[in-house]
Amino acid sequence: MSSCLTDDAPPDAPASPVPASRVPASDAPAAEGVVRSPGRTLAAALLGFFVITLDASVVTVALPSIGADLHGGLAALQWVVDGYTLVFAAFMLSTGALSDRIGAGRAFLAGLAVFTAASAACGCAPGLGVLIGTRVVQGAAASVMLPASLALVRQAYPDTGGSGGSGGSGMGRARAVALWAAGGAVAVALGPVAGGALTSAWSWRGIFFINLPVGLLAAALLARTPRSPRRTAPLDVPGQLTAVLGLAALTFAVIEGGGLGAVAAAVAVAVLACFFLIEARTAHPVVPLGLFRDRTVAVCVAVGAALSFAFYGMIFVLSLFFQQVRGQSALGAGLMFLPMTALIALVNVVAGRLAARFGPRLPMLAGQLLMIVGLLILLPVGAGTPAVLLAVVMVPLGLGGALAVPPLTAALLDATPAERAGLAAGVLNAGRQIAGALAVAAFGALVAHPDRFLPGLRTCLLLSAALLTVTALATLALRRPAAPHR
Repeated sequence: MSSCLTDDAPPDAPASPVPASRVPASDAPAAEGVVRSPGRTLAAALLGFFVITLDASVVTVALPSIGADLHGGLAALQWVVDGYTLVFAAFMLSTGALSDRIGAGRAFLAGLAVFTAASAACGCAPGLGVLIGTRVVQGAAASVMLPASLALVRQAYPDTGGSGGSGGSGMGRARAVALWAAGGAVAVALGPVAGGALTSAWSWRGIFFINLPVGLLAAALLARTPRSPRRTAPLDVPGQLTAVLGLAALTFAVIEGGGLGAVAAAVAVAVLACFFLIEARTAHPVVPLGLFRDRTVAVCVAVGAALSFAFYGMIFVLSLFFQQVRGQSALGAGLMFLPMTALIALVNVVAGRLAARFGPRLPMLAGQLLMIVGLLILLPVGAGTPAVLLAVVMVPLGLGGALAVPPLTAALLDATPAERAGLAAGVLNAGRQIAGALAVAAFGALVAHPDRFLPGLRTCLLLSAALLTVTALATLALRRPAAPHR
C-alpha cells in the first residue's frame, strides 16, 4: 500500500514510503564531482525501491507451495513473511543515520549486494530454517537500501523545482521523488500477480531468483556515479537492539502461543520497557518519544499502523483462503488481487490532490471508512462465492488505504519541524511495517486450523474493522487546517 508523492506535496517532503528515521538530507552533489547521470541514479534507486517493496508481498501467494515443498506448517510460513518484514521495519529506525555516516552510494551498493546474495540463498534454500534465516538477512539489507535510495535521488536532483533544474535532466526533485515512490506502488500492484505467475510457471524459488538480474542492473547503473559524502550521524545502538529484540519476541509470542508464547510475551514486555527507558534518556533516540506529544503525529502514526494491519493481514489470509479453501492455483490467487491493487497508484495521486484542496483530514477519514466497508462486505464470502464477485468486493480494501496514506503523510510532515521531517516519516513507516508483521502473526493464529478457517477469516475482518473504527474516530480529533495543504 505504497503511495506516490505528487506535485501537490511539498517538494522536499518524502512520501509515504520514506523509510528511515534519519533520512540523509544532503542536497549537494557528491564531493568528488557533480552527478553526471541523474537519470541513471534515479533508475538505480527506483529499481532498488521496487525490488525490496516487491519482496514484501510477492512471497505471500507462494506460501502454500513453499509449505508443500519444504514440509512446513503455518507457523513456519508466517516467519517466512515476518522474518523479512519485522527486521526490515525495525532496522529502518537507524539505517538512515548509517547511510549518512558511510555515504548513500556506499550504503546502497552494500545493501544491494547483500540483498541480491540473500535472494539467491532464498531461492536455493533446502529447508524452511534456511529460508527464514536468509529472509531475515534480506530484510536487514532492504532496510539499508531504502533510505540510501532516497538520499541518492536527493543527491542527483539538488533542486526542488518541478521542471528543469540543476540535476541536468530537465526534471526537478519533486518529480524525481514522485517517480521513485511510484516504483513502490507498482511493486505493491504486481506483487501477488508476479508471485502467482512465477510459482505456477516455474516454482516458488523463481520469486527470489528474479531479484538477481534486477540487483545486477541496479549495481551497473550506479557503477559510474560519484561517491556520496559522509556526514556525522549519531547511532542509538542500545535503542536499536532492544527494539529488534522486543519486536521479535512479541511476534514469536503471537505466532507460537502456548507456554513458549507466554515466555516470549514476558520477554517482549521486559525488553520493550527497556527500550522506552533508553529512548527517554538518550540524547539521540531512534524514536524520540516527544514526537507523540503532538496530537497530529500520534493520530497519523496510529492511522498508518491500523491501515497496514488491515491491508497486509488480509492479503496474507486471503492468499491462503484462495488456495487452501477455494482450491485455486497460485496464479489464480494472484490474479484475484489485481483489481484491488491495480488502482492504488492512481488513487494515491487523487488523494494528494484532495489533500491539497480540502486538507488531509477529509481524505484520511474517507479512506478509513472505505476500508471498513471493504472489510465488512467480505464477511459473507465463502468457498462458493463467484471469483469475479469476490475480486470486485475486495477493491474497497485497497482503495481505502490508497486514499488515506498520502494525506496522513502530508499531515504528519506539516505537523513536524522541517529538520525532523525524515525522522517522523521514518517512525510512521516503521510503525506501518511492524503493524503489518504483527497482523500476519495474529491472523495466522486465527486461521491455523483448517476446519475453522472461515470463522477465523471473519474474526480477522471484524478485528481490522474495529481497529479502523477507533482510528477513524481519532481522526475526527485532528484540527481543521487553516489553509489547504500545499
